[in-house]
Amino acid sequence: MRAVTFAGGRISVEDRPDPVPGPGQLLVRVSAAGLNGADMMQLRGLYPAPPGVPADIPGMELAGEVVALGEGSSRHHPGDRVMSLVGGGAQAELAIVDESVAMPVPAALDWAAAGGFPEVFTTAHDALASQCQLQSGERLLVTGAAGGVGTAAVQIGIAIGARVVASVRKPDLRPAMAELGAEVVDPSEAGAHGPYDVVLELVGGPGFEANLPALAPGGRIAVIGVGGGARVALDLLTLMGRRARVMGSTLRSRSLEEKALTARRVEAELLPLVEAGKLRVIVGEVFTLESAPDAYARFQAGGKMGKIVLISCALATGS
Repeated sequence: MRAVTFAGGRISVEDRPDPVPGPGQLLVRVSAAGLNGADMMQLRGLYPAPPGVPADIPGMELAGEVVALGEGSSRHHPGDRVMSLVGGGAQAELAIVDESVAMPVPAALDWAAAGGFPEVFTTAHDALASQCQLQSGERLLVTGAAGGVGTAAVQIGIAIGARVVASVRKPDLRPAMAELGAEVVDPSEAGAHGPYDVVLELVGGPGFEANLPALAPGGRIAVIGVGGGARVALDLLTLMGRRARVMGSTLRSRSLEEKALTARRVEAELLPLVEAGKLRVIVGEVFTLESAPDAYARFQAGGKMGKIVLISCALATGS
């Protein structure tokens, strides 16, 4: 099979042996796989793949067709359209998926959208619904909202019934964000638009320090991105005065059982909204698997709206 590979900080597309599914696993012919910030960190050697997944083939989410089953697999069948989080190895023609975390692809999603759904919507839903327990009527700030997780979080917040403020740095991206239903502000002005019951921190760095005083009493901050910096000065008096909570999270390091629970919640709570047209995957740009180095360069350039997705060459040519 062809696969995106990392070696010494370089990206290439090379031949690799076809993977073989083990017990409880699916072999999936990948139609689309999303790029994420974690892939960029892995490229720089800062976020190694967990044990049991390809160490040099990136990709944490995919969508495709089941082509073979491992022993004991029964929830899905060959020919099923599935999408899933994976520990790695998604950016290839074939990939292994643990059956317990695979989700059906709704008819409302094309392959590119399905390939960009699992990581961002699962991450945003877990942070907002499970950890912060965002409620209807509360006020939510999403920082760095123009990215994949940000656009997912804004839509989930609105679906829950929250009043959503989206912090977006580039002025030309703000109209599209406003169309999703958010109040859109410059990051430097976000604090003045509080108080917020929940802040979804996707940037980290100085923004965290500026937004902490904008919390409402009992407010919650969920940190799930640190592209702007991983170290901040935490004002404990402000934290105490707001009776606030700060929490952080990643998905990749969780146990398979924990990931399966998040998948079932997404299936139950988000996929019906996708089918109803109330949630959509914002796909900014699409590249073929063979053009992966260009896709990574585009991601690293920043200033994008939504997801960058790799699609199979067969899908691109219609064959």
